[in-house]
Amino acid sequence: MKTFLTILGCAVAALGATEAAAPTPSVPPPRPFGPVPTERQLRWHEMEFYGFLHFTVNTFTDKEWGYGDESEAVFNPTDFDADAIVTVAKSAGMKGLILTAKHHDGFCLWPSQYTEHSVKNSPWRGGHGDVVKELATACHRQGLKFGVYLSPWDRNHAQYGRPEYVTYYRNQLRELLTHYGDIFMVWFDGANGGDGFYGGTREKRTIDNRTYYDWPDTWKIVRELMPQAVMFSDAGPDVRWVGNERGIAGDPCWATLNIAGRRPGGSSEGLNSGERPGTDWIPAECDVSIRPGWFYHAREDRKVKTPAQLLDIYYASVGRGADLNLNIPPDRRGRIPDPDAQSLREFRKVLDATFARNLAATPRTIVHASNVRGHAQTFAAAKVLDERRDTYWATDDGVTTAELTLELPAPVTFNVVNLREFLPLGQRVDAFALDRWQDGNWIEFATGTSIGNRRLLRVAPVTTDKVRLRITHAAACPALSEFGLYAEPAAARSPQPK
Repeated sequence: MKTFLTILGCAVAALGATEAAAPTPSVPPPRPFGPVPTERQLRWHEMEFYGFLHFTVNTFTDKEWGYGDESEAVFNPTDFDADAIVTVAKSAGMKGLILTAKHHDGFCLWPSQYTEHSVKNSPWRGGHGDVVKELATACHRQGLKFGVYLSPWDRNHAQYGRPEYVTYYRNQLRELLTHYGDIFMVWFDGANGGDGFYGGTREKRTIDNRTYYDWPDTWKIVRELMPQAVMFSDAGPDVRWVGNERGIAGDPCWATLNIAGRRPGGSSEGLNSGERPGTDWIPAECDVSIRPGWFYHAREDRKVKTPAQLLDIYYASVGRGADLNLNIPPDRRGRIPDPDAQSLREFRKVLDATFARNLAATPRTIVHASNVRGHAQTFAAAKVLDERRDTYWATDDGVTTAELTLELPAPVTFNVVNLREFLPLGQRVDAFALDRWQDGNWIEFATGTSIGNRRLLRVAPVTTDKVRLRITHAAACPALSEFGLYAEPAAARSPQPK
């Protein structure tokens, strides 16, 4: 599958090739509608599913939030294996991993030159270890992308809450973005200020999160050193929080947001559903842990999410146009615990079985469209079945209600419908419906609103030889790149989560 890096180029090239072979006048593509994604956001959309690694002194103190007074000697995994961690993530279908390089406790998983509170003063690897380096290397070796979480709050640092700390924080950000190869995401947490060790003062410190970090200047460091990395926070600037830690996107979940006045750690209003129309393209990430907590706790070994629960989350996140960031915390060995790895394997088996074959993509399937842009082959209805994200069916300007019908050579049974818009042109469809052909009539079996990067509709099993998609409302002429029919293994079928 081609990446989005060449989508616009491929689309233009395909259009040019069609025009060269055809004597009819060229048909221009639709104009983009509203905010559109940047190249870095398109790269991120293509990932869809990646993982979080919460790992620090909390793993060994059995806490979720460290106070900041933990001894460096506490951190001492007995059998840390970065390649084994990455192998588990890759086998689950994750496209990348984000490591908590520094959580709120301030302990650094790399030998930062700006603090003594790091792995360089732990017994692990004799004080010569670097968790960030080992995981970054393993990810790059196995073809996964690597990202970092750098908590703005630091309960250990004596200068937190003062201007000197912001300089310290930015210096550490520069370390992470210059010593560990390509970084696909920098994850900024919204937890800021409160009780802490703070160099031994053991007091409560508050900050004004609107001004203290001077986020625009902090973001400039990322843009300068890692221009293709996306940045996450409550409100972007590239990817937004979905507003909960359950992995559930809104329905609808628009990729656009009104960004004016928003800031990291600010209001969560509108984050779950997005805003339509919105002023900026700020799509949602769904973050959730495979366990009740974010760090490993032995008492939770029997509370790992089941494959069925993970599937429900997948359809309510990736299936609603968001990306899924699933936390898989390493244990005190420095490995992914066996119950977690087993659940991930079973989850992946079901997804692979489900999407192994598009039941609509057969040589004898006929695709009818109520309108094709300029009657041009470039925008033909069949483009939705060519398994390419850089081609699409489109209608003429002004045609904002349209129908697309799949006429199959024989009846098939499916329970998952996959739709995808051509994102470089923006999010255009506002509402749609799906019908099946039964006893000489069309029967509606599903409806929806936003499509965006991907829409997966999990329905009761449908058996038919014709399926119709109706675009019932669009803000601009539709541009659809995928329309697929899939069947989950019978044992895995369940209703879409509320």
